[in-house]
Amino acid sequence: MSDVVGQQPGPTVLPVVHSSSKLEYVKDRVSSIKHKLSTKDGWIGDYDYAWLCTPTLPFLRNKTSPPPFYALDDDLPLILAISSGLQHALAMLAGLITPPIIFASALNLDVATSAYMISASLIGCGILSLVQMSRIRLFKGYYLGTGLITVVGTSFATLSTASAIFNAMYKDGTCPSTTAADGSIVQGACPDAYGKVLGTSLICSFLEIGMSFCSPRLLKRLFPPLVTGSVILLIGASLIGSSGVPNWGGGSNDCQNRPTSGIFELCPTIFAPRPLPWGSPEFIGLGFLSFVAIILTEIFGSPFLKNIGIIVGLAVGCIVAGATGYIDGSTIKSSPAITFLWVHTFKISVYPPAILPMLAVYVSLAMEAIGDITASAEVSRQPVVGDVFDSRIQGGILSDGIGGFLSALFTVTPLSVFAQNNGVIAITRCANRGAGRWCCAFLILFGVLGKISGVFLAIPNPVLGGVTTFLFASVAVSGIRVLGYVKFTRRERFVLGAALAFGFGNLLKPDIFTHLFDGVKNPNSGLQGLFDSITIVLSTPFLAGGVVAAVLNLILPQEQEEIVPREGSVDQVDVESQEDEKRL
Repeated sequence: MSDVVGQQPGPTVLPVVHSSSKLEYVKDRVSSIKHKLSTKDGWIGDYDYAWLCTPTLPFLRNKTSPPPFYALDDDLPLILAISSGLQHALAMLAGLITPPIIFASALNLDVATSAYMISASLIGCGILSLVQMSRIRLFKGYYLGTGLITVVGTSFATLSTASAIFNAMYKDGTCPSTTAADGSIVQGACPDAYGKVLGTSLICSFLEIGMSFCSPRLLKRLFPPLVTGSVILLIGASLIGSSGVPNWGGGSNDCQNRPTSGIFELCPTIFAPRPLPWGSPEFIGLGFLSFVAIILTEIFGSPFLKNIGIIVGLAVGCIVAGATGYIDGSTIKSSPAITFLWVHTFKISVYPPAILPMLAVYVSLAMEAIGDITASAEVSRQPVVGDVFDSRIQGGILSDGIGGFLSALFTVTPLSVFAQNNGVIAITRCANRGAGRWCCAFLILFGVLGKISGVFLAIPNPVLGGVTTFLFASVAVSGIRVLGYVKFTRRERFVLGAALAFGFGNLLKPDIFTHLFDGVKNPNSGLQGLFDSITIVLSTPFLAGGVVAAVLNLILPQEQEEIVPREGSVDQVDVESQEDEKRL
């Protein structure tokens, strides 16, 4: 198999023996490109585009059958490659713009900086996704990238952890804050906090780079589905509570506390076009409209629209919000027409209390990468066992770690493997890397066109909240799906119960660990940094739950004794299934 060595089959393999062979290879490539650009077959092929665009209506019968499956290196018509790439880009878009919007809001950054952060995220994702798809052979047995349509995006794991880090910075005076007349604390703009997260992320990325050179079998033994599933579940659940639902109600800033005075007396602020108290029916209605639009798209939409249902929900919500006066167009006017990386920069430095939490984040990124790469290989009809698959895991984790290092230099928080595009592959039956490269081109284009970032910033909080609540719930469902691979013996139920006790307890009472070390009098700076690190870890639900799950999974012995269950019980079905798997 040519894919074993990371090369393409047929004439795409570059001969290295004779110069005449190289000349023939060049001629073949030129002829192939000429045919692709100058013929109907090269542009359109025999793909059933009517199937892709036909809505699912109850009174219409689906007379077209699904199109053929396009493997990793199949010859792909240009129109299909471009349309599939666009679907991948649009399916990822909501997940890519959400973290920088939340970061900018949490740090009260100005519009120009916020718009730049969105553009930098899109450009960085496009560039590093190209690296992840490449599968470059480094030396014997080691690769860079997966060789699949494996896209990357701003990690939601970083989003949860950074929120706790920002709170710690405002608490210890690293970021400015003032006390209003009514006693409420108003947090000022703090771009340096973002720079500290970037710098800490940069040095911690070497942990995941080092992990990539461990045996994939060892990593899967250390982080089985029991651990990774609980972590992903808690990431999604925590984001729903900390960002999705608060934005749905009007804003995740101080306005959700409904103060009686100050700029956050109304949401999102008193300066908005139509400010209202948090939780007003108008806000709830806008978010619900976007949510319902996603559901209706899934029921009645064509395969193309189903792939971009999140964008449809945003579009419907924004149209209604604009017509009713809830959108402030100043962000669009102030955004540049063209932008790129490093138009704005941040003072990169290291925040010591964030080192331990960020190391835990990179461990979780490696765990998440294993699951997402497995899903991508499965939906791309590639083997999910054996040396080739193990090399994809190794190359994906290495690219993930290097991506965390480079993304910090790109002024973007760690970029990790995304699973949003797996649904696109499944529906369109196109796993070709050519479509993936077009996806990267679209992402870079969206980032370079600065006005697009201004449009994203103009999205009202309730619309964004209604859509991201669904998006974050999908992350939680992904965790449940991973947990579905677990054989729930008494040991596994015990480990999961202990992990969720910490995770859900933290979710339902977020401030339980905030004052853990308040009784320690006058600690030195080193000890205070350690206390802050522990507090951040314990205050981040997926980190606390993940640590408990990983430790218990290692120290609790496997159950050796098989108990014969009574006939017809659920346990008997489990035992019979295990025996069938052993025979296979």
